[in-house]
Amino acid sequence: MVLTAFFIYFSICLPHLIKMKTFVFTDKLIELALDEDLGGSGDVTSEPVFTGEKHAFRLISKDTGILCGIEIFRQVMLKVDQETDITIYFNDGDRIETGDVVADISGKVVSILKAERTALNFLSMLSAVATKTAEYVKEAGGRLVILDTRKTIPGFRQLQKYAVRCGGGSNHRMGLYDMVMIKDNHIDAAGGISAAVTRIRERWGNRFKIEVETRNLEEVREALACRVDRIMLDNMDNGEIAAAVGLAEGKCETEASGNITLGRIRSLASTGVGFISSGELTHSFRAFDFSLKEK
Repeated sequence: MVLTAFFIYFSICLPHLIKMKTFVFTDKLIELALDEDLGGSGDVTSEPVFTGEKHAFRLISKDTGILCGIEIFRQVMLKVDQETDITIYFNDGDRIETGDVVADISGKVVSILKAERTALNFLSMLSAVATKTAEYVKEAGGRLVILDTRKTIPGFRQLQKYAVRCGGGSNHRMGLYDMVMIKDNHIDAAGGISAAVTRIRERWGNRFKIEVETRNLEEVREALACRVDRIMLDNMDNGEIAAAVGLAEGKCETEASGNITLGRIRSLASTGVGFISSGELTHSFRAFDFSLKEK
């Protein structure tokens, strides 16, 4: 009864706790980014040119894809000047087209110009990740789940993984702390999958979900014998993946990883694998183009 109550409390409160933590984290990241751009002297170009003049600007999309980071864009603007007025017309996760007016911004010109590049950098990067993820999800056609990895820009992991969710993907583990991932180095150093899994369970019991990276069908069989939660099929061709899925069917989840590209998603979906993880979502995207123009 107590355990059930704990899980109910945890499931209700955890999203709010994560949101609070992310807000504090993002606020600090914004401060660092603005300090990086303004340094100790501020905007030495705009400050002499403008004093208290006020103008209206429009945030315009110059690409087509998935919007992500618009609230962070707002936070950056307000961090520089609380009196800046921002009207937003799209939400994170919305599809936007080239030429769409995403937001109207009005206020002191010097304040808007101080915030402009930092605000656009956040918005451009996060929208790019969301857009690339959406492309993968579309190719998957609902037949498997698209996952990210830990190959993120240092300091931006929470935001990039949020962008993956906005694009319709799902998050793999957030870090080293929330899921067991037994990789090749663990396996080799421990003397095998069974030995590594045994040590993990001796330490943590069933506290964490266990995933094991496998390099061949022999390792798949060993992982299955250990009754792990998910088996990663690393750098296998489609034939090997299909065979591994057949072995694991009804016993545990399967995930394909390594050499995952957009062009390969459809063929991988036909193997029956349940998940695909790709570092490309967060490290090989093309920046999404926005422009801030005076109205």
